[in-house]
Amino acid sequence: MVKLATMTSVCPDWSLDQIVEGMKRHGYQGLEPRIGWGHAAGIEPEIPADARRAVRERFEQEGLAICCVATGARFATPDPEELETSIEEAVAGIDLAADLGASCIRTFGGARGSGELHGIVHRTAEAYQRVMDRAAEQGVRVLMETHDAWCVSTQVREVVERVNHPHLRVLWDLMHTQRFMERPQETFQTIGHLTAHLHAHDGRYEMPEWRIANVGLGEGVIDHATPLRLLNEAGFDGYFSVEVIHRPGSDHDADGVLGQYAEGFRRIVQAF
Repeated sequence: MVKLATMTSVCPDWSLDQIVEGMKRHGYQGLEPRIGWGHAAGIEPEIPADARRAVRERFEQEGLAICCVATGARFATPDPEELETSIEEAVAGIDLAADLGASCIRTFGGARGSGELHGIVHRTAEAYQRVMDRAAEQGVRVLMETHDAWCVSTQVREVVERVNHPHLRVLWDLMHTQRFMERPQETFQTIGHLTAHLHAHDGRYEMPEWRIANVGLGEGVIDHATPLRLLNEAGFDGYFSVEVIHRPGSDHDADGVLGQYAEGFRRIVQAF
């Protein structure tokens, strides 16, 4: 059964205690810390072993989980120095996830430069291969998100299948594939069997630029019900993680977003 999670991006100014309280208040089961953005929860690769143990024990005692560690690592870059930085970030994320009991880390394909797509896919797959041994050793899956230059699911599938490793899977961002005019049924056929985690954020197109703006779950044009139903029928037991991004210190209603998305999620799954 699909489980409900939130990223710390929803509540960047909340302490870990406030996050635990908010998760329990609204029925969340998993937390996905976004590392590298200075969120008040303080879950970062720099925290020492005793702090990692304390976080893990706290969540286990509360019946909650750290479900994924969201890195900003990008594997498609043609720049060797940028790639080395991303490899280091991914490895740090893998180690942090293992210590926190998280099953996976989020990564991006990212900007991929120019050239023939087949060559770009080959280069990106080679880059992912470089972290697979570490992921396997730590028992953590590396996820490539349908995001940025990699919103088309067939292209993400090609990278994952070329790597051909059980510790590389897909994070299906339900908005971005639909922004690129894929129907959820089509995306499910392409990457449903590879999907290990979901990102959720509804949106509505604003005129005249056709720019998509975040709205509450069920208030926009993104179909969340179809992919959730299809994945549930296929036995998916990962997390539906809310990715509404608020900047630290900005004027936002973290608790309102958590409550609204939790209610919308429950309406969807109760209809299965």
